[in-house]
Amino acid sequence: MPATPVYIICSPRPQVGKTLVARLLSEFLLLKNGRVMAFDINLKEPSLLDYLPDVTETADVIDTYGKMQLMDRIIIDDGLSKVIDLGFHAFDEFFKMSEEIGFVKEAVRRNVTPIILFVADTDRTSGRSHEMLRAQIPPSSLMVVDNEFVVRGELPPSMSRCRVLRLTALPTFLKTYIDRLTFSFTGYLRQEKDPSTELHQWIRRNYFMFRELELNLILQRS
Repeated sequence: MPATPVYIICSPRPQVGKTLVARLLSEFLLLKNGRVMAFDINLKEPSLLDYLPDVTETADVIDTYGKMQLMDRIIIDDGLSKVIDLGFHAFDEFFKMSEEIGFVKEAVRRNVTPIILFVADTDRTSGRSHEMLRAQIPPSSLMVVDNEFVVRGELPPSMSRCRVLRLTALPTFLKTYIDRLTFSFTGYLRQEKDPSTELHQWIRRNYFMFRELELNLILQRS
């Protein structure tokens, strides 16, 4: 049986587009599979829970109880894709816990595949955090998201050596449009009859990117 994927979208920095990636991925999985389970670990609003309340629940890693509750939910091989929107404030604590309990090895043992989507930035904090993840996470499970709205230019060399998912920048007026709490990427695809619009093509390109990611995960496990 295919492994159950757990996508962890993360960054040690605020305002890099992490929740945007989590929204896109969650809506893609919901469209493709008919269901998804998402976890929102954030302090500030709006967050994933505000955009997708029907499939998202809050979680925390501040204390032992919260950590164990989250781990119990995501380390189950139930065929239901999980998405974690990991706030920057919880980045260090989450991966410290992950290392202490051997999360990655235990997940693989249980036929669960963790995929870390590290949303890049060019500052020192991001560089150090990415190096920490490279030491902890197998290369096949660590990917860098190059959000061109944030990273205006080349990625740092160490990040560019990883597998990179590129999120092209939208014009500011479209960025403002998709940031509305009532906006749905899948809803837009269904309602907009002109597939040549910039936003239509942007959403389809990102959905195709996630589809390719899924196919590569299946091939790695076969």
